[in-house]
Amino acid sequence: MNQRIFFNNRYLRWKVKYGHFFPLALGTISLCFVFCFGIFIYWHIEGWEIGESIYQVIITLSTVGFMEVHPLSYKARMLTSVLIFMGVGNFAFLMGAFTQLLVEGHLQDLLGRRKMQKIIQKLEDHFIICGYGRIGSVVAKEILKEGLPVVVVEQNEKVIQELQMEGILYIHGDATSDQVLLSANLKKAKAVITTLSKEAQNVYVTLTARQLVPKLNIIARAEHENSIQKLEFAGADRVLTPYVIGGKRMAQVVLRPTVTDFLELALLEKHLDLQMEELVISDNSILVGKDLIHSEIRPRYNLIIIAIKKADGKMIFNPGPKTVISAGDTLIVVGNKDNLKRIEEIL
Repeated sequence: MNQRIFFNNRYLRWKVKYGHFFPLALGTISLCFVFCFGIFIYWHIEGWEIGESIYQVIITLSTVGFMEVHPLSYKARMLTSVLIFMGVGNFAFLMGAFTQLLVEGHLQDLLGRRKMQKIIQKLEDHFIICGYGRIGSVVAKEILKEGLPVVVVEQNEKVIQELQMEGILYIHGDATSDQVLLSANLKKAKAVITTLSKEAQNVYVTLTARQLVPKLNIIARAEHENSIQKLEFAGADRVLTPYVIGGKRMAQVVLRPTVTDFLELALLEKHLDLQMEELVISDNSILVGKDLIHSEIRPRYNLIIIAIKKADGKMIFNPGPKTVISAGDTLIVVGNKDNLKRIEEIL
C-alpha cells in the first residue's frame, strides 16, 4: 500500500514537472523499456552477443524487414512478436503526443520561451517589473515609451497571453522566487519595480532582490502609508502609495491647476516639444568644474536648469550662476527634446 502511494505521488510530481510534455516524456521512457526488453530477449534467452542483440532490436522496432542475425527459436519468435506490437504501439503513442504538442502550440511556446530567455540574458540596465496589474502595466508602458528595455515577471496565465500579444518580454513565474528573479537577469538590471497586489509579496520580493543584488535600485508599491516603513526596512529605495499619490494629484489639479498643467506638459508629454529630464554628469564630461555661466547650457542649448542634485544627495533648487557642476551631479532641466539630445553628447 505504501509503495502504491509512493508511485502515485512520484507520477503526479512528474506530471506537474513536465506539464504538456509529460506524454512525450512517458512515451520516451516506455520506448527505452521496450528497447531493453528486446536486448534481453536476444542476449539472455538466445545467447547472442550484445552488439548483435542491439542490432536485431533496432531492425525489429524499425520494421525495415532485414533478415535475422541468427535463426530464432520458437520462444524467441513469440517474444519478438510481442516486441513488435509493443514497439509499434509505442511509436504510435509518441507520434500522437508529438502531434498534440504541435496542434496545441505547446512546442512553439517552448521554443518561443527559450528564444525570449536568450534575449533577456543579453539585456543590461533593464527594468524588472514584478506584477502586470493596473499599476504595473502603466509603469511598463511608460518605460517602454522611453525606448528602455523592460522585463515583466507575472504568474497569471491570462496576463501572460496579453504580454505575448503586446510583444513585451516576460518571465512566467512567481516573483518571490529567487530563481525566477535571477532568470529575469536580475544581476544586470538597473532597477526592480514591485507592484504586486499583496504587500507581503512586495516585501518578500524586496528582501530577495536586496539580498541577491545589494546595490540594486528597488521601487516598491505600498497599499497603506503604515506599510512604507516595512518596505523601506526590507530594503526598498523608494516606496510609493498609488492611492495617496492619486489623491494628492487630484487635489493639486483643483488647488494649483496651472502648475499641474505645466507638469503634465513636461512629464506626461502631452506637448511634443517640452520635456523635463534629469541629466547625469560623468567624470569625463567637459562640464565638470565649470559654473553655470561658463557651461553655456542656457544660451547654447536653450535649457532651463531648475535644480541640481549633488552626488551626496543634497538638492539645490534654482541654482545660481556661480554654482559649480561636479562629476556625479544630476541636472534637472526643462527644454526641447532635440536640445536635450544634443546636450547628452557632452555629458
